[in-house]
Amino acid sequence: MLRPLLALLFLSSTLLLLVTACGQTEHLQGRNLYLEHCSNCHLDEGQGLRQLIPPLAGADYLRDDPAGVVRGIRYGMEGPMEVNGEVYNHPMPGNIDLTEFQIVNIVNYVNQAWGNDYGTITVNEAREWLARE
Repeated sequence: MLRPLLALLFLSSTLLLLVTACGQTEHLQGRNLYLEHCSNCHLDEGQGLRQLIPPLAGADYLRDDPAGVVRGIRYGMEGPMEVNGEVYNHPMPGNIDLTEFQIVNIVNYVNQAWGNDYGTITVNEAREWLARE
């Protein structure tokens, strides 16, 4: 009687650990990708660089145009853009080598980091938005 109970307890604990770890892995991967590809300009805490690089922390642009964010990461951005009422006109290089999955991980990390609460996107959404470019 004790053996099946222990097996059930072990299985339940393992499943709980896997479910918890999977939820954290996505944002951890996004954080690592952000630090590697984005933080040189947008800085570690997403605060941007004065009038040159827009902030990502608290940025209305992330909330209002997720398709533009995805396309911007892949293809870059040029020309003026407004973020939180400030106009920025410094070009952002694209990251053409990032996969759709990596872009989604970055966006989902940034959408939840630094007090942002902008939801998540899916790979299918990113794929659709990237096809528009």
